[in-house]
Amino acid sequence: MSDSPYIFEATMENFQQDVMEASATTPILVDVWADWCAPCKQLMPVLEKLANEYQGGFRLAKVNADQQQELTSSLGVRSLPTIILVKNGQAVDGFNGALPEGEIRKVLDKHVEAPQEDPYDKAHRLWEAGDVEGATAILTELNQKDPENLKVLIDLAQLKAESGDLETAEQVLASLPPEEKMQHQAKQLAARVKFLKQSAELPPIKDLEMALEQDPKDPNALHQLALHHVLRENNAAAMDLLIRLMQVDSKYKDEAAKTTLIELFDKLGNNNPDVRTYRRKLYTLMH
Repeated sequence: MSDSPYIFEATMENFQQDVMEASATTPILVDVWADWCAPCKQLMPVLEKLANEYQGGFRLAKVNADQQQELTSSLGVRSLPTIILVKNGQAVDGFNGALPEGEIRKVLDKHVEAPQEDPYDKAHRLWEAGDVEGATAILTELNQKDPENLKVLIDLAQLKAESGDLETAEQVLASLPPEEKMQHQAKQLAARVKFLKQSAELPPIKDLEMALEQDPKDPNALHQLALHHVLRENNAAAMDLLIRLMQVDSKYKDEAAKTTLIELFDKLGNNNPDVRTYRRKLYTLMH
Protein backbone atom coordinates (compact mmCIF):
# COMPACT_ATOMS: atom_id res chain seq x y z
CA MET A 1 0.00 0.00 0.00
CA SER A 2 1.37 3.41 -0.95
CA ASP A 3 2.10 6.00 1.73
CA SER A 4 0.90 8.75 -0.58
CA PRO A 5 -2.08 10.78 0.67
CA TYR A 6 -3.37 10.77 -2.91
CA ILE A 7 -3.62 6.97 -3.22
CA PHE A 8 -5.89 4.56 -1.32
CA GLU A 9 -7.44 1.09 -1.49
CA ALA A 10 -11.10 1.09 -2.48
CA THR A 11 -13.43 -1.63 -1.20
CA MET A 12 -17.14 -2.39 -1.32
CA GLU A 13 -17.41 -0.91 2.17
CA ASN A 14 -15.75 2.46 1.50
CA PHE A 15 -16.55 2.96 -2.19
CA GLN A 16 -19.71 4.99 -1.73
CA GLN A 17 -18.16 7.43 0.72
CA ASP A 18 -14.52 7.59 -0.41
CA VAL A 19 -15.15 7.48 -4.16
CA MET A 20 -18.67 8.47 -5.14
CA GLU A 21 -19.29 11.10 -2.47
CA ALA A 22 -15.69 12.31 -2.30
CA SER A 23 -15.68 12.87 -6.09
CA ALA A 24 -17.99 15.85 -5.52
CA THR A 25 -14.93 17.81 -4.39
CA THR A 26 -12.00 15.84 -5.89
CA PRO A 27 -12.03 13.64 -9.01
CA ILE A 28 -11.27 9.99 -8.22
CA LEU A 29 -9.41 7.77 -10.69
CA VAL A 30 -10.42 4.16 -10.05
CA ASP A 31 -7.87 1.53 -11.08
CA VAL A 32 -9.28 -2.02 -11.17
CA TRP A 33 -6.33 -4.42 -11.24
CA ALA A 34 -5.12 -7.90 -10.25
CA ASP A 35 -1.79 -9.44 -9.26
CA TRP A 36 -1.80 -11.84 -12.23
CA CYS A 37 -2.41 -9.04 -14.77
CA ALA A 38 0.86 -7.96 -16.43
CA PRO A 39 -0.57 -4.77 -18.03
CA CYS A 40 -1.91 -3.82 -14.58
CA LYS A 41 1.59 -3.98 -13.12
CA GLN A 42 2.88 -1.96 -16.05
CA LEU A 43 0.23 0.72 -15.62
CA MET A 44 0.11 1.08 -11.84
CA PRO A 45 3.49 2.85 -11.34
CA VAL A 46 2.49 5.38 -14.01
CA LEU A 47 -0.84 6.10 -12.30
CA GLU A 48 0.85 6.41 -8.91
CA LYS A 49 3.45 8.79 -10.34
CA LEU A 50 0.72 10.96 -11.85
CA ALA A 51 -1.32 10.96 -8.63
CA ASN A 52 1.66 12.32 -6.73
CA GLU A 53 2.60 14.74 -9.50
CA TYR A 54 -0.90 16.25 -9.63
CA GLN A 55 -0.65 16.82 -5.86
CA GLY A 56 -4.30 16.27 -5.01
CA GLY A 57 -5.80 17.32 -8.32
CA PHE A 58 -7.24 13.81 -8.26
CA ARG A 59 -6.99 10.77 -5.98
CA LEU A 60 -6.19 7.26 -7.12
CA ALA A 61 -8.48 4.49 -5.81
CA LYS A 62 -7.00 1.01 -6.30
CA VAL A 63 -9.50 -1.87 -6.55
CA ASN A 64 -8.05 -5.38 -6.30
CA ALA A 65 -10.35 -7.33 -8.61
CA ASP A 66 -9.64 -10.68 -6.94
CA GLN A 67 -10.31 -9.40 -3.42
CA GLN A 68 -13.20 -7.12 -4.40
CA GLN A 69 -15.17 -9.29 -6.80
CA GLU A 70 -18.57 -7.86 -5.85
CA LEU A 71 -17.36 -4.30 -6.36
CA THR A 72 -15.61 -5.21 -9.60
CA SER A 73 -18.81 -6.78 -10.91
CA SER A 74 -20.91 -3.78 -9.88
CA LEU A 75 -18.56 -1.50 -11.84
CA GLY A 76 -19.20 -3.54 -14.99
CA VAL A 77 -15.55 -4.44 -15.42
CA ARG A 78 -14.97 -6.85 -18.32
CA SER A 79 -11.18 -6.70 -18.66
CA LEU A 80 -8.14 -5.63 -16.68
CA PRO A 81 -6.87 -3.11 -16.11
CA THR A 82 -9.99 -0.96 -16.20
CA ILE A 83 -9.65 2.71 -15.33
CA ILE A 84 -12.70 4.82 -14.45
CA LEU A 85 -12.60 8.55 -13.75
CA VAL A 86 -15.37 9.52 -11.29
CA LYS A 87 -16.41 13.15 -10.86
CA ASN A 88 -19.45 14.54 -9.04
CA GLY A 89 -20.62 11.02 -8.32
CA GLN A 90 -20.57 9.88 -11.96
CA ALA A 91 -18.17 8.04 -14.26
CA VAL A 92 -17.11 10.74 -16.74
CA ASP A 93 -14.21 9.04 -18.53
CA GLY A 94 -11.94 6.04 -18.52
CA PHE A 95 -10.00 3.50 -20.54
CA ASN A 96 -8.92 -0.13 -20.65
CA GLY A 97 -5.39 -1.45 -20.91
CA ALA A 98 -2.00 0.12 -20.24
CA LEU A 99 -1.96 3.42 -22.11
CA PRO A 100 1.25 5.48 -22.44
CA GLU A 101 1.68 8.24 -19.88
CA GLY A 102 1.03 10.98 -22.44
CA GLU A 103 -2.36 9.50 -23.35
CA ILE A 104 -3.33 9.18 -19.69
CA ARG A 105 -2.47 12.84 -19.17
CA LYS A 106 -4.84 13.76 -21.99
CA VAL A 107 -7.67 11.91 -20.24
CA LEU A 108 -6.89 13.55 -16.91
CA ASP A 109 -6.46 17.05 -18.28
CA LYS A 110 -10.02 17.04 -19.68
CA HIS A 111 -11.37 16.77 -16.13
CA VAL A 112 -8.57 17.60 -13.68
CA GLU A 113 -6.71 20.83 -13.14
CA ALA A 114 -3.09 20.11 -14.02
CA PRO A 115 -0.43 21.14 -11.51
CA GLN A 116 1.78 24.11 -12.22
CA GLU A 117 4.97 22.67 -13.65
CA ASP A 118 8.32 24.30 -13.01
CA PRO A 119 9.38 25.88 -16.35
CA TYR A 120 12.90 24.42 -16.16
CA ASP A 121 11.50 20.93 -15.50
CA LYS A 122 9.02 21.38 -18.34
CA ALA A 123 11.83 22.38 -20.72
CA HIS A 124 13.70 19.20 -19.86
CA ARG A 125 10.57 17.06 -20.25
CA LEU A 126 10.00 18.52 -23.72
CA TRP A 127 13.68 18.07 -24.55
CA GLU A 128 13.58 14.40 -23.57
CA ALA A 129 10.41 13.95 -25.61
CA GLY A 130 12.18 15.34 -28.69
CA ASP A 131 10.47 18.75 -28.73
CA VAL A 132 13.69 20.76 -29.11
CA GLU A 133 11.84 23.83 -30.35
CA GLY A 134 9.52 23.92 -27.32
CA ALA A 135 12.38 23.34 -24.87
CA THR A 136 14.47 26.07 -26.53
CA ALA A 137 11.61 28.59 -26.30
CA ILE A 138 11.20 28.02 -22.54
CA LEU A 139 14.94 28.12 -21.81
CA THR A 140 15.33 31.27 -23.91
CA GLU A 141 12.64 32.98 -21.83
CA LEU A 142 14.28 31.82 -18.59
CA ASN A 143 17.64 33.08 -19.82
CA GLN A 144 16.17 36.49 -20.63
CA LYS A 145 14.70 36.74 -17.14
CA ASP A 146 17.89 35.61 -15.42
CA PRO A 147 21.00 35.88 -17.65
CA GLU A 148 23.25 34.92 -14.70
CA ASN A 149 21.69 31.47 -14.37
CA LEU A 150 24.53 29.41 -15.85
CA LYS A 151 22.59 26.14 -15.64
CA VAL A 152 19.93 27.52 -17.98
CA LEU A 153 22.55 29.14 -20.22
CA ILE A 154 24.49 25.89 -20.69
CA ASP A 155 21.31 23.92 -21.37
CA LEU A 156 20.34 26.48 -23.98
CA ALA A 157 23.77 26.23 -25.56
CA GLN A 158 23.46 22.44 -25.62
CA LEU A 159 20.16 22.72 -27.49
CA LYS A 160 21.69 25.20 -29.91
CA ALA A 161 24.52 22.75 -30.56
CA GLU A 162 22.12 19.89 -31.18
CA SER A 163 20.22 22.12 -33.62
CA GLY A 164 23.44 22.77 -35.56
CA ASP A 165 24.28 26.21 -34.14
CA LEU A 166 27.76 25.26 -32.92
CA GLU A 167 28.98 28.84 -33.07
CA THR A 168 26.56 30.00 -30.37
CA ALA A 169 27.40 26.98 -28.22
CA GLU A 170 31.13 27.75 -28.49
CA GLN A 171 30.50 31.40 -27.61
CA VAL A 172 28.67 30.32 -24.47
CA LEU A 173 31.52 28.00 -23.50
CA ALA A 174 34.07 30.78 -24.04
CA SER A 175 32.04 33.19 -21.88
CA LEU A 176 31.88 30.89 -18.84
CA PRO A 177 33.96 31.69 -15.75
CA PRO A 178 37.02 29.38 -15.41
CA GLU A 179 35.58 27.56 -12.40
CA GLU A 180 32.28 26.94 -14.22
CA LYS A 181 34.11 25.38 -17.19
CA MET A 182 35.24 22.62 -14.84
CA GLN A 183 31.68 21.70 -13.84
CA HIS A 184 30.12 18.52 -15.23
CA GLN A 185 27.44 20.33 -17.24
CA ALA A 186 30.01 22.53 -19.00
CA LYS A 187 32.26 19.55 -19.71
CA GLN A 188 29.29 17.75 -21.24
CA LEU A 189 28.64 20.70 -23.52
CA ALA A 190 32.30 21.00 -24.56
CA ALA A 191 32.46 17.31 -25.41
CA ARG A 192 29.18 17.47 -27.35
CA VAL A 193 30.34 20.44 -29.40
CA LYS A 194 33.62 18.74 -30.22
CA PHE A 195 31.89 15.52 -31.30
CA LEU A 196 29.39 17.45 -33.44
CA LYS A 197 32.19 19.39 -35.17
CA GLN A 198 34.02 16.16 -35.91
CA SER A 199 30.88 14.56 -37.29
CA ALA A 200 30.81 16.92 -40.27
CA GLU A 201 33.98 15.26 -41.57
CA LEU A 202 33.00 11.62 -41.00
CA PRO A 203 32.45 9.09 -43.80
CA PRO A 204 29.09 7.26 -43.87
CA ILE A 205 28.61 4.51 -41.28
CA LYS A 206 28.20 1.81 -43.92
CA ASP A 207 31.56 2.70 -45.46
CA LEU A 208 33.26 2.47 -42.08
CA GLU A 209 31.59 -0.85 -41.24
CA MET A 210 32.73 -2.25 -44.59
CA ALA A 211 36.25 -1.02 -43.91
CA LEU A 212 36.29 -2.87 -40.58
CA GLU A 213 34.99 -6.05 -42.21
CA GLN A 214 37.97 -5.93 -44.52
CA ASP A 215 40.39 -4.91 -41.78
CA PRO A 216 39.14 -5.16 -38.15
CA LYS A 217 42.23 -3.25 -37.03
CA ASP A 218 41.77 -0.20 -39.28
CA PRO A 219 42.43 2.65 -36.78
CA ASN A 220 40.71 5.35 -38.86
CA ALA A 221 37.55 3.28 -39.21
CA LEU A 222 37.53 2.35 -35.51
CA HIS A 223 37.85 5.99 -34.43
CA GLN A 224 35.38 7.44 -36.91
CA LEU A 225 32.76 4.76 -36.31
CA ALA A 226 33.10 5.37 -32.56
CA LEU A 227 32.34 9.07 -33.15
CA HIS A 228 29.22 8.13 -35.13
CA HIS A 229 28.04 6.01 -32.19
CA VAL A 230 28.70 8.86 -29.72
CA LEU A 231 26.50 11.20 -31.75
CA ARG A 232 23.72 8.60 -31.78
CA GLU A 233 24.02 8.05 -28.01
CA ASN A 234 25.19 4.46 -28.59
CA ASN A 235 27.74 5.06 -25.87
CA ALA A 236 28.69 1.49 -24.97
CA ALA A 237 29.32 0.68 -28.65
CA ALA A 238 31.46 3.82 -28.98
CA MET A 239 33.52 2.98 -25.91
CA ASP A 240 34.03 -0.59 -27.10
CA LEU A 241 35.40 0.65 -30.43
CA LEU A 242 37.69 3.11 -28.67
CA ILE A 243 39.05 0.36 -26.42
CA ARG A 244 39.67 -1.73 -29.53
CA LEU A 245 41.50 1.23 -31.07
CA MET A 246 43.73 1.52 -28.02
CA GLN A 247 44.54 -2.18 -28.30
CA VAL A 248 45.39 -1.73 -31.98
CA ASP A 249 47.33 1.53 -31.71
CA SER A 250 47.29 3.42 -28.41
CA LYS A 251 49.30 6.29 -29.96
CA TYR A 252 46.95 6.82 -32.91
CA LYS A 253 46.59 10.56 -33.62
CA ASP A 254 48.19 11.66 -30.35
CA GLU A 255 46.26 9.12 -28.25
CA ALA A 256 42.91 10.05 -29.81
CA ALA A 257 41.20 6.93 -28.42
CA LYS A 258 42.17 7.74 -24.83
CA THR A 259 41.29 11.41 -25.25
CA THR A 260 37.90 10.61 -26.80
CA LEU A 261 37.11 8.10 -24.07
CA ILE A 262 37.85 10.65 -21.34
CA GLU A 263 35.73 13.27 -23.12
CA LEU A 264 32.91 10.72 -23.37
CA PHE A 265 33.28 9.93 -19.65
CA ASP A 266 32.95 13.67 -18.95
CA LYS A 267 29.89 13.89 -21.18
CA LEU A 268 28.07 11.03 -19.47
CA GLY A 269 29.21 11.50 -15.86
CA ASN A 270 30.71 9.12 -13.32
CA ASN A 271 27.37 7.57 -12.32
CA ASN A 272 26.79 6.12 -15.77
CA PRO A 273 27.26 2.31 -15.60
CA ASP A 274 28.98 2.20 -19.00
CA VAL A 275 31.44 4.83 -17.82
CA ARG A 276 32.32 2.73 -14.76
CA THR A 277 32.80 -0.38 -16.90
CA TYR A 278 34.94 1.22 -19.58
CA ARG A 279 36.92 3.38 -17.17
CA ARG A 280 38.12 0.12 -15.58
CA LYS A 281 39.01 -1.25 -19.03
CA LEU A 282 40.92 1.92 -19.85
CA TYR A 283 42.77 1.74 -16.54
CA THR A 284 43.71 -1.91 -17.24
CA LEU A 285 45.06 -1.03 -20.70
CA MET A 286 47.08 1.89 -19.36
CA HIS A 287 48.61 -0.11 -16.51
